[in-house]
Amino acid sequence: MGKIIAVANQKGGVGKTTTAINLAASLAALEFKTLLVDADPQANATSGLGFDPATITSSIYECMVEDVKAADIILQSPNIDFLDLIPSHIDLVGAEVEMINMPNREEKMREALSSLKQQYDFIIIDCSPSLGLITVNSLTAADSVVIPVQCEYFALEGLGKLLNTIKIIQSRLNMELAIEGILLTMYDVRLRLSNQVVEEVKTHFQQMVFDTIIPRNVKLSESPSFGIPALLHDAESKGALSYLNLAREIAEKNSVALAK
Repeated sequence: MGKIIAVANQKGGVGKTTTAINLAASLAALEFKTLLVDADPQANATSGLGFDPATITSSIYECMVEDVKAADIILQSPNIDFLDLIPSHIDLVGAEVEMINMPNREEKMREALSSLKQQYDFIIIDCSPSLGLITVNSLTAADSVVIPVQCEYFALEGLGKLLNTIKIIQSRLNMELAIEGILLTMYDVRLRLSNQVVEEVKTHFQQMVFDTIIPRNVKLSESPSFGIPALLHDAESKGALSYLNLAREIAEKNSVALAK
């Protein structure tokens, strides 16, 4: 059975989609069969893998609102073996309103992905930057959650709210939901502030924090404009290597055999 990992933080600009794309690509590079689910109406994970959201006819929206089978809309990455995508579309913005009166509305994504768990080692969900119904669906479907936190002044702002939401979901919708780890992103070794944030987060959350820290990196910022993960843009860049280390850390934590 594959593991479903949501990448979530309602605070924007923390490297959430960058993490989802590059973690999924790195797991695939390690030869784990990986599915990236774009659950953000902005569809940045979709375009970040080289697909044009404007040409997408079926997305996670159709799976959740119209009961289209998820297996029927999977797209294969044109550049990376072992990596597939369930795309997003701007229509997802309206899903929250359309789902209000649906029975079991919080479990639509879990239902959509349940049939795919047998086919993949990892399913990575890129959540939208909010704590709305789509993110609640993502967390209800997930086995665990990766929380990206940027190494900046407001790093802990909103983290309490997200952890509280996770507790509510654990108590009401998904008792099995675990925190995979807190991922420190946008780290700049030259800045004293970055180092202070790292120390503060590690002091507060201790074992919950990943050993891997993602640095600020030009190649990570550039790669989405080429529609490829950093691993293909520059495999030797610090950003690409850091996400590869994160993928190994997650695989080891879950005792999944690493590819040679």
